[in-house]
Amino acid sequence: MSAIPSEHDASWRAPGVDASASPLVEALLRRLDRVLDELGEVALGALSDADVVRLLDGATVASSRMAAQQGRVVAEADPRRLGDEVGARHTHQWWAGRSGQTHADAGRVSRLGLALEREIHAPVSRQLADGVLRVEQARAIVDAVDALPTQVDPTIRARAEATLLDLATQHHARDLRRIGKRILDVVAPEVGECHEGEVLEAEESRAAASVDLTMVDDGEGRCHGRFTIPSHVGAMLKRHLLALANPARHTEAELRDESGEWKPLRRRLGEALVEYVERYPSDSTPQTAGVSATVVVTMTLEQLLGEHATALLDDGSRMSAGQARRLACEAGIIPVVLDGEGRVLDMGRTRRLFTKAQRIALGLRDGGCTARGCETTASGCHAHHDDPWSRGGRTDLANGRLLCPRHHRLAHDSRYAMTVHADNKVSYVRRT
Repeated sequence: MSAIPSEHDASWRAPGVDASASPLVEALLRRLDRVLDELGEVALGALSDADVVRLLDGATVASSRMAAQQGRVVAEADPRRLGDEVGARHTHQWWAGRSGQTHADAGRVSRLGLALEREIHAPVSRQLADGVLRVEQARAIVDAVDALPTQVDPTIRARAEATLLDLATQHHARDLRRIGKRILDVVAPEVGECHEGEVLEAEESRAAASVDLTMVDDGEGRCHGRFTIPSHVGAMLKRHLLALANPARHTEAELRDESGEWKPLRRRLGEALVEYVERYPSDSTPQTAGVSATVVVTMTLEQLLGEHATALLDDGSRMSAGQARRLACEAGIIPVVLDGEGRVLDMGRTRRLFTKAQRIALGLRDGGCTARGCETTASGCHAHHDDPWSRGGRTDLANGRLLCPRHHRLAHDSRYAMTVHADNKVSYVRRT
């Protein structure tokens, strides 16, 4: 007996008719719940490695098959306009409200389900329903085929889909998306090159029009933000940050967090972004009204010399005087020192920074970070004033040394005492 009710089956009801649930649907859902309950009761710790692998593979296939059924059902719900009952504008909004999903998640499944109902995508629908494809693979193939120009012959379109289905046995969704953009080069080279150029131009145009950056200070010493930039710029930025975050540039202590665990890549990339901004050459910053985009830090002489003082930035936020002193060694800040009456005593310039030639000389002399036990190379170090500029220290080789970012922070941290030894190495001791 078929599990699919016919349109004449008495248990089948028309849309909008409030009738008792179909016994067939009830039975199928009970069986599905039973199987999932039984799986949930399996003691995974008692399974062999082979059984764990089989169970994981089976669950992966089952999730694809269930996703295919979700798509089928939501595609059936769409023309019935079931969301009209609650005034939903779209089926996926109605479904999101019933299921607790976000509109975006429900929309993605709905769009895929509707696409798979089209005849051209029947092979993709079958493979997803059979558990051969993963959901994102199916979506990548459907998107690639639908993105082909409208003038492409249906036979070429079908050949493109068949080719992508074959490639799906060896490639994940991200690769399929990349390949899909050039699938015409494989199935129809005569039109592929022209199409790829049009696609790339359209992508680049959208990317340029959607560039965006937002930054918000939370008032607790942190700034949060997000951005959208063209892919090639993102690749360049990531390459720069990965170079700064390269473990080879850091000691083991720098690669571990406050609890002694290894820092995740996202933390190291965040620290790399901080270093990227702090060490950006001040002479390369653009100028507005004759002044480069430089941060001005204002403090009194007492604050400048104090161990636990604060300094005022020109945007109204504050930082510790130690942080200001550290930045003054390398970053392009302008320290403005006031007397007790608020009059300017000194307005240091960025010429207090070590020059490129001095940096090279320090690298040749020190070889890298001068903290004992640190192996950070010269390219990963900051130039530090032994005798701080805040106390009249000169920017020359005799008063300079290389310190990695971590040891540079310690040098300006009032909680630590730094000792310079006869071999020009330094060590730190936490003050008691």
